[in-house]
Amino acid sequence: MEVILAKSAGFCFGVRRAVEKVYEQIGCGKKIYTFGPIIHNEEVVRDLEEKGVGVIGTEKELMALSEGTVVIRSHGVPKRVYDMIERRGLECVDATCPFVKRIHKIVEKESGEGKQIIIIGNEGHPEVEGIMGWSKTPAVVVGSALEAENFVCNEGKLLCVVSQTTFNYNKFKELVEIFHKKGYNVTVVNTICNATEERQTQAREIAGRVDAMIVIGGKHSSNTQKLYEICKERCASTYFIQTLDDLHLELPKTAALVGITAGASTPNNIIEEVQNHVRINF
Repeated sequence: MEVILAKSAGFCFGVRRAVEKVYEQIGCGKKIYTFGPIIHNEEVVRDLEEKGVGVIGTEKELMALSEGTVVIRSHGVPKRVYDMIERRGLECVDATCPFVKRIHKIVEKESGEGKQIIIIGNEGHPEVEGIMGWSKTPAVVVGSALEAENFVCNEGKLLCVVSQTTFNYNKFKELVEIFHKKGYNVTVVNTICNATEERQTQAREIAGRVDAMIVIGGKHSSNTQKLYEICKERCASTYFIQTLDDLHLELPKTAALVGITAGASTPNNIIEEVQNHVRINF
């Protein structure tokens, strides 16, 4: 059986940077916390916890701290979280992905000029929650064509549209087109990161020519879920797993070509384990 591994599978720049920043803090003599899981991968989070890194789940928990180092995760956080860290006298290590940081600056500037901020993304996702927290006026999250069609804004109001970095690029274009057709005065900033576009393009191309497709990533990872959706559209035999332990597959008997891709929060060692297992056992 031949296996095709996507070149862009695994850690992206922002995730690798965030994980390295946390590991750099270990052994510094201070208690270390991450605000939320540093990335959406349970294996990485578990390893960090075993090394003494705690996870803060809420702003209330943050306000209860009196000492230690708080690492801002790759997804970013609202501006008020930085203010809380400063007020508590805690050390802050900012591991926000630079591409996400760029969105924060755009939203802060454009909302300060009076524009209505539209975030195309998944409501409730930590990156989206963080972006909303930089808007000086209430931002609106739009994640589907129906939500875009139902959106109503005051006549003459200027809109600024940004996107969650891991959103499906084709869906982003579709939703932006709806805003244009509704006649709104829209400034569109495509903030989907290049790594995400490249990863999705490769996944789509590979899934279109293999007999079975394996997508590896955390179950809470938005970008991995997007990869699964894209692959499933092109290859009916597409499987979503987190680790090799989940690989209880009955691949089609006629499968001669298998594709593998992985989300931006998937460590290389997990990808290699799955790749080697498929090559040896199928």
